[in-house]
Amino acid sequence: MGTLHAENITDLGGRVVAGSDVVDEARESFAVAFDAPAYESAEEMYDAEELDAVVITTPNTFHEPAATGALERGLHVLCEKPLADSLESAEAIADAAAESDAFCMVGFSNRFSAAADVFTAQRERFGEITHIEANYVRRRGIPGLGSWFTNEELSGGGSLIDIGVHAIDFALYLAGFPEVEEVSGVTRANFGNDPDYVDPDDWAGNWDTSEGGFDVDDSVSAFVRCADDTTISLEVSWAANRDDSHEVYVRGTDAGAKLDIGGEDLHVYDASSEGVEHYVDEDLDGERELESHHGEAERFLEAVEADEAPDINTVEEGLVVQKVIDAVYRSSEEGRAVQVE
Repeated sequence: MGTLHAENITDLGGRVVAGSDVVDEARESFAVAFDAPAYESAEEMYDAEELDAVVITTPNTFHEPAATGALERGLHVLCEKPLADSLESAEAIADAAAESDAFCMVGFSNRFSAAADVFTAQRERFGEITHIEANYVRRRGIPGLGSWFTNEELSGGGSLIDIGVHAIDFALYLAGFPEVEEVSGVTRANFGNDPDYVDPDDWAGNWDTSEGGFDVDDSVSAFVRCADDTTISLEVSWAANRDDSHEVYVRGTDAGAKLDIGGEDLHVYDASSEGVEHYVDEDLDGERELESHHGEAERFLEAVEADEAPDINTVEEGLVVQKVIDAVYRSSEEGRAVQVE
């Protein structure tokens, strides 16, 4: 992801000044690819270079020190999703942003998809949003055992914090970020420790559970209730015995919609009494000049150049998403619905 962001920034006319990584080979390849020095630590890079902004793409547990270190120096931040590996760390980043002259933007790239643009343009058509069904399900797609994705100490969680974060953010974004009051959820680990796990698409490489390497969730079901009675149902999975799905259904009082997370098209569900009573189904095709990560980078660079926090992908919204993630894990552990402060 660091390379992808650096390529996008370069493509958009930004200048990649430096990079940092703990892995020798990664630093060497980055330095060659972008003709820029690469440091072993973010702190070393911050102190050695004159920077305007940083993009953080480390494993989740390292987001907090990298982000707070930048914000304390007045450097603008684009932090990949999720904001952090824990609610405590996410709050520390939000506090640092509040005390800094710089801003922190969170990497929810799916908001910059064509489907999201079409929905936003049609927003009034749907009336009051009452419920959103959000799916991010892979039939088989567990990351490699022993990677940071399957290590709770480095990631903070499994499928929920990796791909579920997209479904949570996208649903809240479409709903207009209502205040979340209560969350009920169940996390599962049905496939990650199975020595006979079948992986036709070879997501995980050579599957070997003999030495462990999996201590996180691989699927989650959750229900979110908001203060205005908007509700959100979530189905998230790295592995499930069902079809893949990135579908999101939006139910409104006047009309409904179906769109894919990160997709291009919007299907509208409506009904009419004109002539005879009938259903109205309409497909709206969207197209963006830039793909979603490019669009996100463009918005970040515009905000950096203007030295003004963007009004999208804010750190406050990232903190709300983190609170939902935390609440799902608490609810699953405690076996009951939990309140969100």
